[in-house]
Amino acid sequence: MIAISGNTGSSGGPHVHFDIRDRSNMALNPLSFGFDEIVDDMPPVLEKVALVTLDANSRINDQFGRFEFYAYRSGNDYILRSPIMVHGNIGVEILAKDKFRAKDPFYGGVNYIDMNVNDRPHFRQSIDKIDFNETRRIHTLMNYRTLQSTGKRFYKLYIDDGNTLPYYRRSPSDGKLRINEGEDMHVEVKLMDTYSNSSKLKLTLRPSPPAEEVKNLPPAGEYPAGEVMGNVLRLTSKPMPGPDQKAFLYTRDSVIQMAPAYRNESNTVYLIDLRNVMPDSVVVNDKTYVTHFRSQIPSDTDYKYYSDRLNITFPVNALYDTLCLTASFRSDPENETEVFSLGDNSIPLLSNISVAYKPEKFFLRSKQIGIYRVEGKSRVYLGGAFSNGRISFQTREFGEFTILTDSVAPNIRPVSINNNTVRFKISDQLSGIASYEATLNGEWLLMHYDAKSGSIWSERLDKALPLKGELMLTVVDNAGNKETYTHSIP
Repeated sequence: MIAISGNTGSSGGPHVHFDIRDRSNMALNPLSFGFDEIVDDMPPVLEKVALVTLDANSRINDQFGRFEFYAYRSGNDYILRSPIMVHGNIGVEILAKDKFRAKDPFYGGVNYIDMNVNDRPHFRQSIDKIDFNETRRIHTLMNYRTLQSTGKRFYKLYIDDGNTLPYYRRSPSDGKLRINEGEDMHVEVKLMDTYSNSSKLKLTLRPSPPAEEVKNLPPAGEYPAGEVMGNVLRLTSKPMPGPDQKAFLYTRDSVIQMAPAYRNESNTVYLIDLRNVMPDSVVVNDKTYVTHFRSQIPSDTDYKYYSDRLNITFPVNALYDTLCLTASFRSDPENETEVFSLGDNSIPLLSNISVAYKPEKFFLRSKQIGIYRVEGKSRVYLGGAFSNGRISFQTREFGEFTILTDSVAPNIRPVSINNNTVRFKISDQLSGIASYEATLNGEWLLMHYDAKSGSIWSERLDKALPLKGELMLTVVDNAGNKETYTHSIP
């Protein structure tokens, strides 16, 4: 027997994980061992191409940002029919997958990707084995922000500064395209699977100097809106009356005037290089955009950030890249709680950071009080301990956090109690189940727990002996609240 398949945990259904590992515990590609049962006669399929600007001076079709394009298929190859106008430093991303057969619902990733520029090798990705101790570093293989917002896994054909994955050892460069004035740049991307089935993408990048007037800009809102992309803050605003469209960048000790990067009759776009200036606020057309920037955190060293409300410790290599840390605070009158925002949840963390938060409201020390991460309408318990007026906790995700008190004990609902089995449904409204324990006549009784369904049921050590006597079930939540259920089994 190799395994028993079940439906517990958070899986989508019964399944077995099968690994082949080397002596260093690296997971090898099982398809390279030649299983006769597996037939793969299809090349990788390309779904979309994305181009992204990599600094404030870069443009794609006269704009800054990330732009997706559909590729047209011709046999096993794909093309973008029209040249894309570009300037500066550009990154290429692809959305692709590898099916085995035409009607097969299963598919895998693309192991081997080569990119040539003007018939010269420029980038190579080659994935033959995976270190499961470094699985969170896989976030740098793909565009994490797009993965978070759409669920789409775009491969980056460029290597970020914080990307230490070993899949690019044979890459001739970092993959970033530096567009110079002059002739078109012809890009060819080859995708290949384990069985040497391959497909190609061809696109043309045409150098084009930045334009001040851009036609296809969506109308801006009444107030300035900002988005951080890499090291750049892109700020959009409605145009001001008259020719002077300057924005005013306020820092702690100076005011800097900035002209728009580009504009049209309904939108003005400013690009702020955060490596040069990190403003506290920006005023455009007499309206203020507050950035909430706190500090610039390097990715390759221990770093401690201190402030009146927040102390944060970043361990070495907790970040994939230099971080422009943001933090803000607000109250939630409806729930009578305070909420603080830390960083951007579209930025991944490699390991836990330690946070000490000083709340405005005074709290008595109690295990019932804890930090929760806000995820839509749900709350995820993170724990926390009070010390010197601050509550300390750890997180591996940025986002919104709040302090809540859980004083309600877990719920225990009997489903079936007899001489053969005892079964319950257990739940907790806030902090979640921490532990459960059952005894029969004072002796420990083995119980199984399926967290997905909230079911708990017994297993008899001696199948010949019926369950009989005084049953006690105790369930404790993460806040320390305890509920006990007793029953006499005749």
